[in-house]
Amino acid sequence: MRMIFVNLPVKDLKASRAFFAALGFTFNEQFSDDTAACTVISDNIFVMLLTEPKFRDFITGEISDARKGTEVITALSAGSRAECDEVLAKALAAGAKPWKPALDYGFMYGISFQDLDGHVWEFMWMDQEAAQQQAS
Repeated sequence: MRMIFVNLPVKDLKASRAFFAALGFTFNEQFSDDTAACTVISDNIFVMLLTEPKFRDFITGEISDARKGTEVITALSAGSRAECDEVLAKALAAGAKPWKPALDYGFMYGISFQDLDGHVWEFMWMDQEAAQQQAS
């Protein structure tokens, strides 16, 4: 089984940690300290929220300003359209900014927002059976 670790620079680790906790995510304290928070998305997906000085330890060059340009879109699956809308409502209440209007193809639905540091997140739901019928 592969695992994925998304590493994101954050300006205020405490605020970012509170933001992701408000979305319902937990943290692996074994890999968290005052410079990093290991956000558990699922059993094999983790987001490492790293203070900018800590993030610099892992890169060459400059840290991208996600508020000025999109460096990546982190897309996660959702169990339903309602879950997409619930996540968006929680994110906006916790300080996120809307990014693009909801995407609605009937068989596929998604929402997006920017977190406190401008990183773009999408939550997508797809009716697999309807998608297969559409492809036929």
